[in-house]
Amino acid sequence: MSAKVNPERRRYQSPRRQQQAAETRRQILRAAQRLFEEQGYALTSMAAIAAEADVALKTVYLAFDTKSGLMRGLWDTLLRGEPDIAVAQQPWYLEMLHEADPVRQLQLDARNSTAVKKRVGNLLRVLRDGAASDPEVDALWQLINTDFYANQHEVVRSLHRKKALQRGLDVNRATDILWTLIHPDVWHLLVGARGWTPERYEKWLADTTCAQLLKPTT
Repeated sequence: MSAKVNPERRRYQSPRRQQQAAETRRQILRAAQRLFEEQGYALTSMAAIAAEADVALKTVYLAFDTKSGLMRGLWDTLLRGEPDIAVAQQPWYLEMLHEADPVRQLQLDARNSTAVKKRVGNLLRVLRDGAASDPEVDALWQLINTDFYANQHEVVRSLHRKKALQRGLDVNRATDILWTLIHPDVWHLLVGARGWTPERYEKWLADTTCAQLLKPTT
């Protein structure tokens, strides 16, 4: 007769093993980021990622079921950091949203946008291009744009409540303008194609969004 196994014992995982699994996951994500940014999404295989991470292919599939799942995990980690906290709940976003001064609020929005693009700007280009070859990546790309628009919509609503928007500018039109100016494609044009520094981009973005959205100061 076989001995009974305590269910609690079966579920137990040592902290050391959990730390090792977390580090392996980070190793895979770092390798995937390097290859995605060098080769693009379509040309990067799970086998190549496993080789780059120096782990077995099975290990990659155990951590991430699919290549698109790996891309989603990489996006979440780079955008939000290790804690799985939505952008709308991030301290840096809430600080900006609750800022009382409209000019300072848009300056903080530009600061946050620049910081995010420095982390994920190259990956956004990979996602946009990869959407054409993978329906799940396309769904992720659409979700990113939807969330991005919704977050900027909240910024504009905050400005509207402060009665800071220019005369004749409603919330929807103002959101369209802010979303366009802060869109990653503009970052790639100015920083990637024209060689602007992130600092120059941040100042331009702050100055331009203030000029386009806010009432002129007297």
